[in-house]
Amino acid sequence: MSHHSVQKVWTIVVAGGTSQRFGRPKQYEAVGGSRVVDISMAVAGSASDGVVLVVPADDVVAEGGVAGGATRSASVRNGLAAVPTDATIICVHDAARPFATAELYAAVIAAVEAGADCAIPGIVVTDTIKIVDGDGVVQATPERAALRAVQTPQAFRAEVLRSAHADAAEGTDDAALVEAAGGRVVVIAGSDDNRKITYPADLAWAEARLAAVAERAR
Repeated sequence: MSHHSVQKVWTIVVAGGTSQRFGRPKQYEAVGGSRVVDISMAVAGSASDGVVLVVPADDVVAEGGVAGGATRSASVRNGLAAVPTDATIICVHDAARPFATAELYAAVIAAVEAGADCAIPGIVVTDTIKIVDGDGVVQATPERAALRAVQTPQAFRAEVLRSAHADAAEGTDDAALVEAAGGRVVVIAGSDDNRKITYPADLAWAEARLAAVAERAR
């Protein structure tokens, strides 16, 4: 349960994708003996007053929750429709990031409580980034110090997130929709361990990380 006495915090855990890059439904893969989706749900539940799980339509009966849509944004909207109207802060988390911590949830929630419309975790970009056109020709090189690689969970004032999705807008993350609507989005420190499982190699990394943690605990 959430420890926020004033706010009512709900989290939407998005696990409705088809995992085309992974090759099979990555949200149901096991890491350290537990499924990726179950790990993400457990952490979300510890940091929130309630959780809505979004899964592929064919899995709703088996997994519970609500059916995902044709896009990530559509999946979030389906989850949003199941969040109680009295929620004051809504977090959105990708199930494929099983190592997000309750502390990270607390940090983004606190940033929204402090006045942001949206708060997102981000890590410093160490590679030089190039902006290219459709032909692969470089158009610009943004200043690396100003760049962040963005993660989830992302926290939102409930009314801001609902408004951002009201016109069925599309974006690679929900913060982009709030930003486009003129909302104040802040970035807090993310975690290198909060890595998204996208390819099979990422799953192998996750297993190795858990093994290393277990070894240090001996």
